Amino acid sequence: METPKNPTSVNHRIREGLSRVAMAIRADDWNRAKTSGLNPTQLAILELLEGRKDGLSVKEIAANLGVSQPTATDSIAALERKGFLDKRSAGSDKRGVNVGITPEGFSVLEAGRSSTGVAEQSVEALAEDEQEDLLITLVKLISHLQEIDAIPIQRMCASCRYFAPFAHSDAAKPHHCHFVDAAFGQRDIRIDCREHETADPSFRAATWNVFTQG
Repeated sequence: METPKNPTSVNHRIREGLSRVAMAIRADDWNRAKTSGLNPTQLAILELLEGRKDGLSVKEIAANLGVSQPTATDSIAALERKGFLDKRSAGSDKRGVNVGITPEGFSVLEAGRSSTGVAEQSVEALAEDEQEDLLITLVKLISHLQEIDAIPIQRMCASCRYFAPFAHSDAAKPHHCHFVDAAFGQRDIRIDCREHETADPSFRAATWNVFTQG
């Protein structure tokens, strides 16, 4: 079979590439989950709840993982039986109940991080500037998915009220985090930050405009 003279669109080929990377990540997740006696969905729930002291509702967990509520409910029940999750008050809503991770659940996560997966090894094989460029590209992709409501708002710097992009003239550390009152660089941009507080839509849009234009 001859190579076609007119290849598929670049968008299609990028999607193909991302699907191959996702395949490796899924394999890593299966291996990590198997080591802990879990399945990938259960492992993903523990990772999602890490750093969320008030926990999340079943609905929020399902939305963040892109699974149905019955699937999330079944996985949560299995994790509760193992002692990795517990129920807690949903913040100011005294009638609401959230699901949170227990110390035993934290231990499972730590044990699963003892080895580096193939996907992470592939990223480490890139040059530092390539890693940085890839990180910023991923932030842009995730931000677009957020804005079209394909995924919930993520705890990224770019959507946080504490983030001030390109607030400093220092090329190595141009950004500022008002939560810790410190400058930081592109390489330190967070995808999931425990101190994240979602900015209102107008502030988020203005911040994003500055961030992308640099």
